[in-house]
Amino acid sequence: MRVLLQRVSDASVTIDGEIIGEIGNGLVLLIGVARGDDENILRWVAEKCVNLRIFEDDAGKMNRSLLDVSGEILAISQFTLMADTRRGRRPGFTDAAPPERGEALYTLFVDLLKGYGLKVSCGVFGAEMDVALTNRGPVTIIIEKP
Repeated sequence: MRVLLQRVSDASVTIDGEIIGEIGNGLVLLIGVARGDDENILRWVAEKCVNLRIFEDDAGKMNRSLLDVSGEILAISQFTLMADTRRGRRPGFTDAAPPERGEALYTLFVDLLKGYGLKVSCGVFGAEMDVALTNRGPVTIIIEKP
């Protein structure tokens, strides 16, 4: 699993001109599910996303987590994060989970995030989506389980 996390002041996802999800202060998570991912990996990544101290405290230091600031999450499936670009000019996607497995694990991951009591908005797995966001900082971090 590979998650690209962006700290935002607001974000939304649109399909066919209709906003289907939006958040205020929080995180946009672009989520790539890998072949071989399982529930243990998803739990580890979810815990890392909500507890990573990347929001400012009163002194302006990144010392607060998403949970500390009662932030929101916009979770977007993005298999292209699993791209292998080591050879040639066309990325390969053999490291990405097959669509059925990817969707099941993406759904489980979203459920794990909701289990923290945060507002979680989502895109639609496999859909063509437009994602708009205001990146705060900017702060962009990649999370992968070692």
